[in-house]
Amino acid sequence: MKSLLGSSLKDLENVALNYGQAAFRGRQIHNWLYNYKNKKKNIDQIAVLPLDFRNQLKQDGFKVNDLKLNEKYLASDGTLKLLLSTGDHESIECVGIPAENRLTACLSIQVGCPMDCKFCATGKEGLKRSLKASEILDQILFIENEMNRRVTNIVFMGMGEPLLNIDELLLSIRSINEDFNISQRKITVSTVAIPKMIAKLAEKSFQVLGKCQFTLAISLHASNQIVREMIIPSAKNYNIKNIVEDCKQFVSNTGRRVSFEYLMLRGVNDKIEHADELIQLLRGFQCHVNLIQYNQINEVEFKQTSSMRIQLFQSRLFNNGIAVSFRKSRGSEKNAACGQLRQNANNK
Repeated sequence: MKSLLGSSLKDLENVALNYGQAAFRGRQIHNWLYNYKNKKKNIDQIAVLPLDFRNQLKQDGFKVNDLKLNEKYLASDGTLKLLLSTGDHESIECVGIPAENRLTACLSIQVGCPMDCKFCATGKEGLKRSLKASEILDQILFIENEMNRRVTNIVFMGMGEPLLNIDELLLSIRSINEDFNISQRKITVSTVAIPKMIAKLAEKSFQVLGKCQFTLAISLHASNQIVREMIIPSAKNYNIKNIVEDCKQFVSNTGRRVSFEYLMLRGVNDKIEHADELIQLLRGFQCHVNLIQYNQINEVEFKQTSSMRIQLFQSRLFNNGIAVSFRKSRGSEKNAACGQLRQNANNK
């Protein structure tokens, strides 16, 4: 099967021309695909196309949707979490996070994850496979359709490790930018960090996209190598100081500030001495630290840091010249932790 989703406007014009249709038929397909008000995403619904053309597309294996909706959970704060099934009967999650003037889509990049971070439910079942660009983009359509509004911001912070699926990631970013009309500056790519892959991401971004303006977010979650290895086993392959040096080079190559994600875990990484280590690690570097409230899950032993401890940690960083913010968890009463919804469904 060949998905129309993710095809550029030029690609769709060429599809139309290859079937003896005028180029504007390709533009009609493009306009229909990315209109969030079109609830049923299948070729039969593209009523502006001649019936014979629609039938030819279907007969030749073209389709729109790669995914199907299995479950959805709406939290009291408006956060919507969707469990979607793939064509090969795997499950992935995506999340719509609304605010007054924006809707952020949190997308998965893989089925499962190989990184086995100890605080995360996704890695408990390992990696099944990477997603195709069309499967990544389909998550946006589902969020838009269910929430009846257009997505304005994208974060690749769902299931999977983006740097292990760079080619499909960048194809997705191209489409998000050009087809969904979302600026690269409103896209964040979150990674645990893989040796040599930060530089590769920057290089391939210029090759594929012509520019590299999205935000790179490193899931750091520790101020020293010992603690990081304890909570992220794969960290033994990539020293925390080398990560920071590679991020400095990324900033130099792209001109984009790097964000460091820091999940606050009670008694593990939330002490003042950890804040001081983080200050020494990041001082004099164009970056931002995002402190994150932990969503507790039954399968692991970590606990939430108290609000007071978070405030002290944040103040310590800020008073020492580190740009810092705090992100409170959203939708916590509805399987909010990454991978929880999928894991619960698999256990049924």
